Amino acid sequence: MLERYRDLLPVTDRTPMVSMGEGGTPLLRSRSIEKDLGLKALYFKLESLNPTGSFKDRGMVLAIAKAVEDGAQAVICASTGNTSASAAAYAVRHGLKAYVIVPDGHIAMGKLAQAAVHGADIVQMAGSFDDALTVVRDLATRHPVALVNSVNPYRIEGQKTGAFEIVDELGDAPELLCIPVGNAGNITAYWRGFEEYFRLERASQRPQMWGFQAAGAAPIVLGHPVANPETIATAIRIGNPASWTQAIDARDRSGGRICAVTDEEILDAYHRLASEEAVFCEPGSAASVAGLIRQHREGADLSGKTAVCIITGNGLKDPDTALGVQANIRRSEADIASVERALGWS
Repeated sequence: MLERYRDLLPVTDRTPMVSMGEGGTPLLRSRSIEKDLGLKALYFKLESLNPTGSFKDRGMVLAIAKAVEDGAQAVICASTGNTSASAAAYAVRHGLKAYVIVPDGHIAMGKLAQAAVHGADIVQMAGSFDDALTVVRDLATRHPVALVNSVNPYRIEGQKTGAFEIVDELGDAPELLCIPVGNAGNITAYWRGFEEYFRLERASQRPQMWGFQAAGAAPIVLGHPVANPETIATAIRIGNPASWTQAIDARDRSGGRICAVTDEEILDAYHRLASEEAVFCEPGSAASVAGLIRQHREGADLSGKTAVCIITGNGLKDPDTALGVQANIRRSEADIASVERALGWS
């Protein structure tokens, strides 16, 4: 990714071009939901197939490379999960120490396990993600550690390459880009990427940016911070997004919208993606699809439009949600006749 788009990224001859194969994620065409919504085409951008299972790798590869370029020996982040997993992995590749601060009880275990197995020092802090981010921003000014949250501008620069890839594969920008909104760095990054390609005449249009927050963690929708955000979508359980202003700018300049979806709508989209599209994602990812479905239900005319939904993280990140699905499992004895009966074939 760094090599492919180096002419559009802030890299120098001193930037270590260490990669784990991030970027180049597929655009999967919908086989079911597209028809239900009357779209010309619907694609899922499977950022869940990045090396650590989320979109965070796009920004982290650049943020940590630049930290190494600047002489850093350690990195630190606050995280709801995916950032910690990515930071810990890329720190290992560069031989750095990773420090991770997570909100106690508000992180999916799959993500915490990733950071732990990569050897990060982890502190589970009382309070919310927003509290943790406030603390790490202060720590980064007091100690010799590089902050690699999305307030680090290199994170946004790396993540904008997702927009480049969409245009490169489709031949132009889609009419609609649907994306979950938590800390709001990703909607900021995608809009920057589409704008840059448009200015370079590599795209003839820019999409409307449709961002979706969980109803229990929807500060941008409500117009004020949420002190105690709550949602099953832990990746976007954020009450005071660091990139709030930039997300509003992306929404307004694109003629888009930022709306809320309920946990029930998120889980419905989560199940539909898995059972109808063969896409297993974490609940936060499903917010992009849940939001698109809700907009159609509320009267948005999608006919003739191409939409791309960003699938931000892998379903294995949040095994508890997956294990809550009612599985169609039956027992049988160890013989053909018993298995046939269990299958309903006899």
